Amino acid sequence: LQVLNEKKLQEVDSLWKEFETPEKANKIVKLKHFEKFQDTTEALAASTALVEGKLSKNLKKILKKIVAKDAHEQLAVADAKLGGVIKDKLNLSCIHSPMVAELMRGIRSQIEGLITGLPAREMAAMCLGLAHSLSRYKLKFSPDKVDTMIVQAISLLDDLDKELNNYIMRCREWYGWHFPELGKIVTDNLMYCKCVRKVGDRRNFASSDVSDILPEEIEEDVKAAAEISMGTEVSEEDINNIIHLCDQVIEISEYRTQLYDYLKNRMMAIAPNLTVMVGELVGARLIAHAGSLLNLAKHPASTVQILGAEKALFRALKTKRDTPKFGLIYHASLVGQTTAKNKGKISRMLAAKTALTIRYDALGEDTSAEMGAENRLKVETRLRHLEERGIRRISGTGKALARADKYQNKSEVKVYDPSGDSTLPAVSKKRKIQEVDEQEAGVAVKAKKFKAEMKEETNVEEGEPIKKKKKKKEKKKQAEEEELTEEPPTSPIVESELCCLATWVALVFHYDLFMATFVCFQNTEKKKKKKKKVKNEDED
Repeated sequence: LQVLNEKKLQEVDSLWKEFETPEKANKIVKLKHFEKFQDTTEALAASTALVEGKLSKNLKKILKKIVAKDAHEQLAVADAKLGGVIKDKLNLSCIHSPMVAELMRGIRSQIEGLITGLPAREMAAMCLGLAHSLSRYKLKFSPDKVDTMIVQAISLLDDLDKELNNYIMRCREWYGWHFPELGKIVTDNLMYCKCVRKVGDRRNFASSDVSDILPEEIEEDVKAAAEISMGTEVSEEDINNIIHLCDQVIEISEYRTQLYDYLKNRMMAIAPNLTVMVGELVGARLIAHAGSLLNLAKHPASTVQILGAEKALFRALKTKRDTPKFGLIYHASLVGQTTAKNKGKISRMLAAKTALTIRYDALGEDTSAEMGAENRLKVETRLRHLEERGIRRISGTGKALARADKYQNKSEVKVYDPSGDSTLPAVSKKRKIQEVDEQEAGVAVKAKKFKAEMKEETNVEEGEPIKKKKKKKEKKKQAEEEELTEEPPTSPIVESELCCLATWVALVFHYDLFMATFVCFQNTEKKKKKKKKVKNEDED
């Protein structure tokens, strides 16, 4: 396009008004040369070269034609880098300024009116096709990077595992009626099915050779068990159906191994760093759960950590409990080899490094697995540090590791010393018997008094009048005081003995008092319950 009126270009702020309609735009610029691309690939090559600031072959040819005709005029360029390349290779004077950017914006808005012979519908279709192909090129889209194959493969692998388990259980149960001992001897499912398919009836085990399937020791055990088996007899038709089921199990297991190899190769091609970090199966399940590798790359590390545990997460949020620490990433080998205490820390760090490797695989240009290996090494060192720190804490020192010293049993013979058992001085047996008798008599008198008081309290509760006997009580108190005053002086040994006896009497008295109060409390509670029952019955 050639500019017709350069004076109007000086007014940058009002330049957009000159491109409001196609008629006004034709007064400012005029079409000088137009050349169509032959196909979309050529258009893609030219557009990518412009984006990268390079000079394509077609543009170079067109510019050479213009140089031959109008070498003295300036060339307006939207990209300063591209203008420098044109100036170096073709010796053309290029200009790049805000005025040029506003001019380019106006030309783009009225491109349909400036270029004749192109319908608007075809123009929109060409722009859309070029935009799609350009976005594919930017994301380095290729058939080897199709992650939908991984999603389908891991889903099929899980389905095959479920079907294999069902078929094998049915086969063991079915053939177990005929030869139940074989299931306990041969634990491997594939070996079991191969033995049944090769031998059939248990009576054929004695004459058949299954050394290519089973080891020698197990083969001898199977032959010995077949001779004394407790199983029932079955017909040939039943055996044929069981053999057919064994064929299905063997075919499905072989196809599963092929599918696993295919999945491993696809994962190394599409997401090599993710595969190195968490393994093929866990990486494939993460991609399948997110929908695609690009969707997984959009998730933050915290989401990658609990991906697959959504139900537990929302249940924890609803009940206000602790949220889960890991989801599908729990099955990774790095999380599995840690202790239960450090699983949360390792899963968080592994999720952070895994998120980096996913983005590198989805959006990066390099296809090597070096980044994944480096991050895995970091996680392993962190794991080793956590495990060693636990050992150092047990040892009690901050630097040295725990030392396992030899255990030496040191037996010391100790003799029992009976001298510290009794704190009372030695007293004659007769005196002890007299003291015990007096003590028992005193306790009996106090218990009678206590019972009498408790009876009086119960009578008060029931509303019965009490006859107070103040004079008798006062007389008893005076008699006791006179007896105390008349007691002769005692020696220090006798005083210590009396103190000990007094403490024993007090303890016994408190114990009897406690028991009496407890019995009284129970009686009052029973009476209250009876009264309540009577009231309830009266109300009814």
